[in-house]
Amino acid sequence: MASFNDTVIESFRTNDGVLSGHWEGKTTLLLHIRGRKSGKQYVHPLVAAPYGDSYIVCGSAGGAPHDPQWIANLEAIDGPVTIELGTDTVQADNRVVRPGRDDDWDRLYGVWRAYWPDAAEYEKNTDRKFPVAVISVR
Repeated sequence: MASFNDTVIESFRTNDGVLSGHWEGKTTLLLHIRGRKSGKQYVHPLVAAPYGDSYIVCGSAGGAPHDPQWIANLEAIDGPVTIELGTDTVQADNRVVRPGRDDDWDRLYGVWRAYWPDAAEYEKNTDRKFPVAVISVR
């Protein structure tokens, strides 16, 4: 997965945040996050559904049986995160929303699901309901 992500990140940066192919026409952001255990800095390309002045990203991991590590790392952060959006690198507030824990999960996941057509396929791969995060640029 790292080499795939590296290719997407390189394309994102080369093309000022605009991706082609499967992601064409969709907003993507690069989430910079430190591993809560390793302390290592990671960058994750994420499809970001516009939501007012914010973006919704999803911890689908393509329908893998477990949440991606960036979700737990995001939950461990007390404060803003760094994201790349287009040509800008900015600070953003964040909130992880989980099914069964947060009342607004259905609505927020529905926004992301409607935005990203692959969501229906991801859902077929697992019984897990995907957490989402609301990313709000400061």
